[in-house]
Amino acid sequence: MSQATKRKHVVKEVLGDFITPTENQQIVRVVGSPGNNLHEAITAHGERYLVSMPTKFRKNIWIKRGDFVIVDPIEEGEKVKGEISAILYKDHVRHLQAVGVWPKGFSQDSAVEERREEQQQRDGKADQEEEEGGETSSSEDDTDLFVNTNRVNYQYSESEEETDEEEEEEENETDEKEDEESSLDKTI
Repeated sequence: MSQATKRKHVVKEVLGDFITPTENQQIVRVVGSPGNNLHEAITAHGERYLVSMPTKFRKNIWIKRGDFVIVDPIEEGEKVKGEISAILYKDHVRHLQAVGVWPKGFSQDSAVEERREEQQQRDGKADQEEEEGGETSSSEDDTDLFVNTNRVNYQYSESEEETDEEEEEEENETDEKEDEESSLDKTI
């Protein structure tokens, strides 16, 4: 089987099948990737351990921080305590929540739940604006945009005092340069 054919079958299996975990399988969230096809995962109860990615997924399917996976336990493992058996995407998560198999620990702080709450708040604000007679633009809604969870978001803010001080320093420097140039012109 060629590499392209293998990739096609693996992707079709991951995206198409709605899998429910068995008694010994567990749903975990990926919180990091230390390398060598190992991923740090956290359970719904807060337990952290390493899980390995099987060879059929390597270089075919990528997972990132915040994704959910179904893990088969490895009893003899000291550091690596599980192997990924399925990768869960948004449709899979919705299916598992509808079936009632989704862990309660993830439903409270899940990114899906947070997005729903944000969407409901935005919808409520939009409804209030429409009632008041204001127009809303649906093109400004960014809820369906991809959020890169592999990078930590930093909030940078500059105060007005700092910018005023910087502007004053720049003005002083330009004044000093002009004074130096005029004194050089006088000596020549």
